[in-house]
Amino acid sequence: MITKNNLNIKELRLMSNAIRALSMDAVEKANSGHPGMPLGMSDVATILYKYFLHFNPMNPHWPNRDRFVLSAGHGSMLLYSLLYLTGYKKITIDQIKRFRQLKSKTAGHPEYDLECGIETTTGPLGQGLANSVGMAIAERHLSSIFGKNLMNHCTYVIAGDGCLMEGISHEAISLAGHLKLNKLIVLFDDNNVSIDGPTSLSTSENHLLTFKACNWDVQKINGHDFKQIYKAINKAKKTKKPSLIACKTIIGYGSPNKQGKNSSHGAALGLDEVQKTKKKINWHYPPFIIPKEILKMWKNIGIKGNNENKKWDQVLKKLNIKKKKLFNDYLNKKIDKSCFLELKKIKKKLCSSNKKIATRKASNIAINLFQKKIPFLMGGSADLTESNLTKGDNQKTFNSSNYKGTYIYYGIREHAMAGAMSGISLHGGLIPYGGSFLIFTDYCKPSIRLASIMKQKIIYVMTHDSIGLGEDGPTHQPIEQLTNLRSVPNLNVLRPADAIETLECWEVALTENTPSIISLTRQDLPIVRKEKISENMSKKGAYIITETKKNYRDITILSTGSEVSIAIEAKKILEKKSLNITVVSMPSWEIFDKKNDIYKNKILGPIEKRIAIEAASKYGWTKYVLNEKYILGMDSFGASAPGEILYNNFGLNAKEIVKLALRIYKKNNG
Repeated sequence: MITKNNLNIKELRLMSNAIRALSMDAVEKANSGHPGMPLGMSDVATILYKYFLHFNPMNPHWPNRDRFVLSAGHGSMLLYSLLYLTGYKKITIDQIKRFRQLKSKTAGHPEYDLECGIETTTGPLGQGLANSVGMAIAERHLSSIFGKNLMNHCTYVIAGDGCLMEGISHEAISLAGHLKLNKLIVLFDDNNVSIDGPTSLSTSENHLLTFKACNWDVQKINGHDFKQIYKAINKAKKTKKPSLIACKTIIGYGSPNKQGKNSSHGAALGLDEVQKTKKKINWHYPPFIIPKEILKMWKNIGIKGNNENKKWDQVLKKLNIKKKKLFNDYLNKKIDKSCFLELKKIKKKLCSSNKKIATRKASNIAINLFQKKIPFLMGGSADLTESNLTKGDNQKTFNSSNYKGTYIYYGIREHAMAGAMSGISLHGGLIPYGGSFLIFTDYCKPSIRLASIMKQKIIYVMTHDSIGLGEDGPTHQPIEQLTNLRSVPNLNVLRPADAIETLECWEVALTENTPSIISLTRQDLPIVRKEKISENMSKKGAYIITETKKNYRDITILSTGSEVSIAIEAKKILEKKSLNITVVSMPSWEIFDKKNDIYKNKILGPIEKRIAIEAASKYGWTKYVLNEKYILGMDSFGASAPGEILYNNFGLNAKEIVKLALRIYKKNNG
């Protein structure tokens, strides 16, 4: 039995110095990177990987592996060194040599790639910490459903001083403590140095007290003492709370002239200093060379993990057929297609109704359906459940008393919610969705961006999506947010026109392998879709919702969301004036833009005859219409008043569409 008293210190030092040597060599060859953190945290990482971390380099997808998140992503060479040394096939010594080079697996900051052993994309500080909270949530939930024999692992995080300064970290720490995520262990690289210099320049916070106040178990150790590191992690694994281990380290450890200084943080040490550092740590080998006996020490850890994986495979094999199928359905996020057939039935009922319904309420109809049919759908809201309508009628709350629940009250922590949702998705086995107001995507944006980089299936349910929310005023009325979000690659922004399209947008979000924003109204809207109900027209991105009576267009009105009904109202007026009008609903620009030119031209009609209306910034619409003069939108922030009054005040009504259409018609027809 291994204890802190019988550790092979000599062996551990050799293993740790291998990390240091590879990290220095890679940063030096690239002449770019952050050597300080790998030098300082290699001792902690060595103990973690050798004695505690359960993983399998030969099967990086093993569901019950421990998750390791490098939140301090600038120290990426620490991770790449570990991945190479433990035997991940895609992280070769050639990849280490190509650190920070084009198309290498060893990017400047870790980029999500399970085959390489990289659990999440990190770099912006605090993101990894928030992701880890989501991973720990997923583990607790799946463990409660399937039992500890199948799901029982820890999530380990290395975070630095910078991570703990970020606002998202404080939100995530608070949430994790409240939920008592005892399988979450944060190893804090407590070196008191940031890029600018000593952390005393900018903070005097006592992190240990902060974590303790947030219901965490807290320890403080010497991060270069193998025995203390071992003892601390061993203790952390036994607590009933999430754990912080403050590892007092020296940044750039071993560098004679740069250790403990910010000069070792974000730049290569220099060849001379590298040589001096290697001499000091007693490393006498050429660059990128790891002696066979030391490499074997590391490879044996990977072999041990493979054996653990095989034992777990036997547990899975012995499950009854029904439970095994359910487990695999969770892992593969396999959606029962019958729920989409049910969706069609609901669409038909709604179509025959003359009742107005807010798209946020229609979204709740979808959630109630999908909660019954998709058990691995994990929902939540940032303290706006009753406004977002994100909770299903029979949905139980996920908390420390009931980890089987599928609804999370995130509190007013929009950024942590978005970061945690990424972690839930990355963990595997669950599809997360979470709600707030569209305006507060500003608080979620960094996490949404990273989710888009990683192409994670995450659904952001964002309500109160225009000046239509009314009296809350300009602080709560989104103007530029749609434009901002539409500019993000790999992100689908879905703005449904009515209840029918809302149900369709939910289907799109659940079937697309990218994150999706569903932008929804507070105000009630009429059912404007009366045709082709069985077909999911929103999958096309844009389509003709009401055509001209003749095979000729005088004007095409392009619109999204709540403005589609206004466009249809204008069409009726213009047709009385003998104009031929086509109205196009565009629930998703991103999906539409991927269609071929033939389809796009068919839908949009002649460019000189197109106008657009949207209760948001006009920016971006000029790719569909001739110029900004052909767009009805917002050029300013909103105001506090009832929604209907605001629409009239800002000229977003049928009357203004008619005026603009007549002006363009006259111009085109002399």
